Amino acid sequence: MTRQLTNNFYTCRPSAAVLMLCMLALLGLLALPASARASDLLSATVDRNEIGIDETINLRLRYSGTERGGQPDFELLEQDFDILSRQQSNQYRVINGRAESFIEWILVLAPKREGKLFIPSLHHHGEVSDAIPIAVSEPGSRPDAVNRQAFLEVELDKKEIFVQEQLLVKVRLYTTIGLHDIATEALQVPGAHVEKVDEQRYERRINGVSHAVYELTYAIFPESSGELTIPALTYVAVAGRRDPFSLFNRNTQRLRLRSQPQTIQVAPKPDTYTGSHWLPAASLGIVQSWSQDPDTFTVGEPITRILTLRAEGLRAAQLPPLPKISVDGLKTYPDQPQQDDQTSSNGITGSRIETTAIVATKPGDYQLPPITITWWDTKTGRQRATQLPAFRFTVQGNAAPTNTAPPAGTEDLSPQQNASAPESNFWRSLAIIAIASHLLWVVYFLRQKKNRDSTSNRKVHRKGTGLEAIKLQNAASRGNPLEIQAALHQWVQAQWPENSGKSLAHASQALELEELSRLQGLLGQALYAKPPRPLNKQQVEILVKKLIDKPTRNTKPPQEGLPNLFY
Repeated sequence: MTRQLTNNFYTCRPSAAVLMLCMLALLGLLALPASARASDLLSATVDRNEIGIDETINLRLRYSGTERGGQPDFELLEQDFDILSRQQSNQYRVINGRAESFIEWILVLAPKREGKLFIPSLHHHGEVSDAIPIAVSEPGSRPDAVNRQAFLEVELDKKEIFVQEQLLVKVRLYTTIGLHDIATEALQVPGAHVEKVDEQRYERRINGVSHAVYELTYAIFPESSGELTIPALTYVAVAGRRDPFSLFNRNTQRLRLRSQPQTIQVAPKPDTYTGSHWLPAASLGIVQSWSQDPDTFTVGEPITRILTLRAEGLRAAQLPPLPKISVDGLKTYPDQPQQDDQTSSNGITGSRIETTAIVATKPGDYQLPPITITWWDTKTGRQRATQLPAFRFTVQGNAAPTNTAPPAGTEDLSPQQNASAPESNFWRSLAIIAIASHLLWVVYFLRQKKNRDSTSNRKVHRKGTGLEAIKLQNAASRGNPLEIQAALHQWVQAQWPENSGKSLAHASQALELEELSRLQGLLGQALYAKPPRPLNKQQVEILVKKLIDKPTRNTKPPQEGLPNLFY
């Protein structure tokens, strides 16, 4: 500006009035404060003035003044640009015998919007740099051109979906140069549930050029019908080879890539759908399994039924509860349902697992009713139904015993009219002696038990060697977690009848036995963890043995807060 006014001054007519006006204008310009005009001591340069919205520029700001300390205020830059990186270096060099020193800042900037932007004038120690115009254009279409070294591609697996249906969004980063420190913001879609389900790296050739591909797959479940917008994603990466011996890594360049936003139409639930729950899935199945052979049903012995509802393209939270068992002669004890989501490049497969212990109270033939689940097939676009057939089984054994029949051998103790009196007296005396001997043995046993320590007096052995304990030990030796869980539940109910009807988790919490809690934790990890953890058979056998052999605590609460002595 000074040079232009000076040229105008020399081109003025040599009249006194005009010459005086030019002199006054020049003096007024020179009288402006230093902050209002550009300075040679603070200069700003960029590597290019035209970029795309998905590209970055490098800004170099150099200060050659004598004052030291501090740095320029870069807040004005953040109005139109994101500062991706910032480096500072102090330089001192001698060229042709002339020494010079300066401070240099190198900033990598990414534009926030398209259009004509400005890198504003920056201030440092009273010096001002020039403003620099930057033209920002929209990103190019999917590049078949070989010029772009890195670009983003967004692909949707469907053009139209139903509400709550899974939509797969694949975001691919293509590059022909070495990229590292790749960072991206989390995908957030208003009005939808979003989960990242897969991440892959591979190579693909485009127009004969090999590209490294970094692919992310997202599963999106829209919560309402209408137009759904997938916003633009931004990737930031470092290009070039990092030098471990360089402080500033001048051989690297930070890139920012931005994808194009995508829109898709979300249709409401069809009016022709008649199911009680809206389940848009690619496939849906229901599987039944048992803790032991269902042909061995016996009155009073529990057997565990496991139902697994699995749907491809639905989350476990979307799956409905299964019908409860209501059959005369069967008591049921359901556990809390387990929900699990498995992710892959094909999206989410949700599972709902319902476990129920069944106890028959009387023998006979039984039938569990069929289970029918209505769902919407997203592959064929029609309503379908999946059915688990009815299950028939026979329960053997006797109904609840009344013990009204006289025990065997009691006829010898009853008076017989046809027997002789001496023979009756002999057997009666023998019976009295046997009963007295038995009573004496019981008194002796109780006296010996009373001499033990007070802790042992408060402990009682339950049926540690009973049928339930043998079943539990056999199940532990076979290592089947479902069988162990059912046998453990049966053993706990036999040991503590007051917990009958409660789930294994509630019983474990009420009894406060460490071995029981640890055993339940191992079984839970083997049955419901994702991925399932293999069952440590040796550790399970040790815990089962300790649990069976260990005296149980008195169910009566103690008067004082005594510490637990068993760990």
